[in-house]
Amino acid sequence: MNEVSEWVARAQAGEPRAVARLISWVEDGSPDVAEVMSLLAPTSGTAHVIGLTGSPGVGKSTTTSALVGALRARGNRVGVIAVDPSSPFSGGALLGDRIRMQEHATDPGVFIRSMASRGHLGGLSATTPQALRVLEAAGCDVILIETVGVGQSEVEVAAAADTTIVLLAPGMGDGIQAAKAGILEIADVLCVNKADRDGADTTMRELRHMIALGERSSSAWEVPVVKSVASTGVGIPELLDLLDKHFAWLTESGELITRRERRAAEEISALAIAALKRRLSAQEPELLADLAKAVVEGQLDPHAAAAQWVERLLA
Repeated sequence: MNEVSEWVARAQAGEPRAVARLISWVEDGSPDVAEVMSLLAPTSGTAHVIGLTGSPGVGKSTTTSALVGALRARGNRVGVIAVDPSSPFSGGALLGDRIRMQEHATDPGVFIRSMASRGHLGGLSATTPQALRVLEAAGCDVILIETVGVGQSEVEVAAAADTTIVLLAPGMGDGIQAAKAGILEIADVLCVNKADRDGADTTMRELRHMIALGERSSSAWEVPVVKSVASTGVGIPELLDLLDKHFAWLTESGELITRRERRAAEEISALAIAALKRRLSAQEPELLADLAKAVVEGQLDPHAAAAQWVERLLA
């Protein structure tokens, strides 16, 4: 057994240090990642992946922590990927979400990993899909992905998750503003957190009205709206029940396979594009400099220059 196989076997046995090592390899783009993913392939697709998104301040970390507690109470092994903004100095995650979830830090049935977005738009890290595979291999029944909270560009979480929760809070802009941000369209479950504040019922009514105005087929999932106060646990059992119902609907309707195939296609495409970028950068850097000079001098347009560069690569 080589070193990579040994680390994979230890991760599959649920050893936290091994899981952390594999995710670090994924984040750092280690040349061993291809072998790791090959060894993990048979265990993919075994967890219910739940994404949590919403504007900053709606209580994503608190809700995530509350869900972890509820899932552990019923015996689920839980993984958490908390995608933090990147540190401008180290490029690493700022670890804010880990600090908020300290109550689960010593639980062997919970693995929490903060990942840096590293400037990647969409609210996720570019390596999130591969980190999911590592956590599935470690035996996680449910994996929660919490996004960085950047508003309009967070819709990417829907492509990475089986079920997407969109969190809102009263007093932070009404449902109409949330609709303008485009994140309501990706919701499988809408949750009005901090519902002990004034305006919670108004926000609930606005959201239900907007859902009623939308067009959907009779077989489509009807997006529910639930209230919660995650800091006290109020509404968390109801939220968890809705997540279970949505997963059951996904399985029965065939939508689960459709979503996962779409997720795999996006992952393959992203990896292929990244590989092409590396090859383009490594091959004939002088050609790129010459093409750039030609574009600046008006001898070529960027499209023609790009076509020449790709043509040389494929020759």
